[in-house]
Amino acid sequence: MKEYIGCDSHQRYSVFVRLNEGGQAGAAERVENDRATMRQYLRRLPAGSAVAVEASGGWYWLVDEIEAAGLIAKLTDPKEAKQRMRGRNKTDEIDARGLAYLLYDERLPEVWIPPAELRDLRGLLRTRLSMRRVTTSLKNRISAAIRRYGLREDECSDLFAGTGRVHLSSYIGWLPLQTRFAAQEEWALLDETEKRIKRLEDRIADRIGKVGWVRMLKSLPGVGDILGATLWLEIGDVKRFHSAEHLASYAGLTPTVFSSGGKTHMGPTPKSANHYLKWAFVEAASATIRQKNKYAFTHVGRLYERIKNQKCSAKAKVAVGRHLAEASYWILTRKQFYREPAPALVASSSNG
Repeated sequence: MKEYIGCDSHQRYSVFVRLNEGGQAGAAERVENDRATMRQYLRRLPAGSAVAVEASGGWYWLVDEIEAAGLIAKLTDPKEAKQRMRGRNKTDEIDARGLAYLLYDERLPEVWIPPAELRDLRGLLRTRLSMRRVTTSLKNRISAAIRRYGLREDECSDLFAGTGRVHLSSYIGWLPLQTRFAAQEEWALLDETEKRIKRLEDRIADRIGKVGWVRMLKSLPGVGDILGATLWLEIGDVKRFHSAEHLASYAGLTPTVFSSGGKTHMGPTPKSANHYLKWAFVEAASATIRQKNKYAFTHVGRLYERIKNQKCSAKAKVAVGRHLAEASYWILTRKQFYREPAPALVASSSNG
C-alpha cells in the first residue's frame, strides 16, 4: 500500500509524517540526518510511495537516498508550499504534515529535480561564479585604497592585466606602510584566486565544452564558453517548459503585470527565479551592448536601442536578456543554431 509522505528537513535531522491512501496521518517521526540512519528508515517505507521534500538546504543527498530506497522524490518550492498550507502555526510536525497533505491533494508546487550528473556539473559553474565575485571584491578594495590616498589610476583602463600591473605595483608602493601590506596581501590572494578560476575553466572546457547543446547555445549573441555551459546546465531538460515565455519567466526576465480598472502597469521582474540563469542571460545581453559595433544592426542591437529610448538602459538590457531566453528555448527545442528573427515575426520580448 502506497503512502503520501511529507519531510521537513533541517541541518541535523528530518521530520516525516505519513498519510495512508485514506488520507489519515500517522505520528511524526524524527530521523537523524546521517546516511546510515536515513537509509535504514527510508527502506522501511512502502516502495513506490512519494516523499515531498523542500528545495532548501542540503536536499541533494536526501533525494538520492529517497530514490535509492525505491521511493519517488517530489521536490517542492518552500515559499509556495507554505502559502498553500492551512493555519498560522509552524512546527516541524505541522510542516511535514502540510507537505504530505499537499502531496495527497495533488496541490504540491513541484520543482524539477535535475539528474545527479547535471547537479554535479553545476557545481563547477556555480563555484566559478562565486570565485569571480571574490576577485571583483578584491579588485574593488585595492582600487579603493589607491583612491583614498589620491593616487591616479587613469593612465590605463585595467590595473590588473598586462602593463596595468606595472602601474598597480607602483601605486601600491606609494601607499602608507600598513595599507600597503594589506593591499599586497589582497593582490596575492587575487592572483591565487585567478589561478584557481583558470583550473575550473579548464575543467569546464574538458567536461562540458564539447557538448553539442552547449555549442548550439554559444551561437546566441553575447554567449561564449562559460555562459553557454551555464545556460545548458541551468535550463536542463527544456521539455519541462511549455513555452519560450515560460522559460523567460523561470529566468526572472518577464516583468510582473498589474491590471485593474482597464489600466495595465508593467512592474519589475520577480525576485523568485533561477538567479544563475538570470545572471547568464543578463551577462550575455551586457556583452552585446559592450560590443556595440558588432551587434548594432542585429535584432538584439536594435531591440536594445529601441527600449532604451522608450524607457531606460536597464530595462533594455533585461529585454535583450528575455529575447535570448526565448531564443534558447527554440534552439533546444528545434535543435538548431540561433537565427535572427524575421522582421514580421519578432519575438514577444521585442515589445519590452
